[in-house]
Amino acid sequence: MTPATATALQIFMTKKTVILLAATVILSVVYVIYFTDWFTPKTVEIFHTCRNAHPRGRSKSGELPSLIFGINQKLKLTEIKVISAAAFRTNQNTVPLWHLVSDSNSVPVGSFYYGGRIRGMKPLINGEHALPLATNVTYRLILTAGTIKGEHDFELK
Repeated sequence: MTPATATALQIFMTKKTVILLAATVILSVVYVIYFTDWFTPKTVEIFHTCRNAHPRGRSKSGELPSLIFGINQKLKLTEIKVISAAAFRTNQNTVPLWHLVSDSNSVPVGSFYYGGRIRGMKPLINGEHALPLATNVTYRLILTAGTIKGEHDFELK
């Protein structure tokens, strides 16, 4: 093999290697984007139900039913906020009707009552309690659990 042939072979192998590496990188990126969930934001599914039973078993006459929220997995919540959906559409900084934040390390929960206590969470403003909800008004529940976020619109009938 002559020196010129050896040099040409080295250049060819280098170009071939570069092209194969580039193709591998491109295919890897396409795979990660389209077939994994690495870049999709983490969300949580939220549902609600109204029950006539009070959490402690007693109910006053004329009192609205208990509102129970559930989520599809147990999470350590860092923030819970209930706001009027109409007010939220016009003003993102509307005052919430109920607002809890994690004080240090909340307990993983899969469901909770509106206005109830959750271990490891406290009202944003000390001494603040959940305000009563009206019927036939749409509200929005916003939850945060670290980087996982979820929203759920609901109304009492």
